Amino acid sequence: MVQSNVMGLALVYGYVALLLLISEKILKRYPTFSRKFLHIMVGNVLFILPLFTTREVMTFLAAAPFILLTYLMSPHSPLKKIKHRVSSSGHGLGLVYYSISWTVLAFFFFQEPWIIAVGIAAMSYGDGMASLIGERFGKTKYNIFGDSKSLEGSATMFLVLIAALWVVLSYYHVLPANFLVIIMVAAVATIFEGITPKGLDNLTACFSAVGTYLLLNMM
Repeated sequence: MVQSNVMGLALVYGYVALLLLISEKILKRYPTFSRKFLHIMVGNVLFILPLFTTREVMTFLAAAPFILLTYLMSPHSPLKKIKHRVSSSGHGLGLVYYSISWTVLAFFFFQEPWIIAVGIAAMSYGDGMASLIGERFGKTKYNIFGDSKSLEGSATMFLVLIAALWVVLSYYHVLPANFLVIIMVAAVATIFEGITPKGLDNLTACFSAVGTYLLLNMM
């Protein structure tokens, strides 16, 4: 048990450190893409979750420390030397909300890691690709609650999330009997991401996906 937890922690921190290195050293000249790269690729930690054998280790040692780390790298950081490091483009607290979501899910759904994975997939692959494609190719804009989004970005999130959820749930061997469940989860997460402003779309995409998944599986 201890060995598995240590391996999980080593993989999480080693993987995130590698992403930060790539983001800050190799992709530094492209701040927007660098941030989106980090946002999307960090979602791969969901494949490490099965290594953790205790709730406390996953929640308070693997997930929660990133709340502080991402905050210190945000525009609101009191540390001037690392301020803006990974949040210099986009919403300043987006990655902080990302970390909060993972921590909450880890605490409440440790026994069902596939549920945590659904939320992480919605935040990372879904929301991340929506933003990346929307900013680059989005021409059909809409603004519902004060934040401009695009139909192209939302369509990308919907399609990417369908594929990502199928892969993730296959990995955890919990594919739903009805494929419509995955479509519904992707649709609800996409709608909430589209109507939520100011970086909070990380939270709404995550928890709406988890909530829909839970409700549909209870029916």
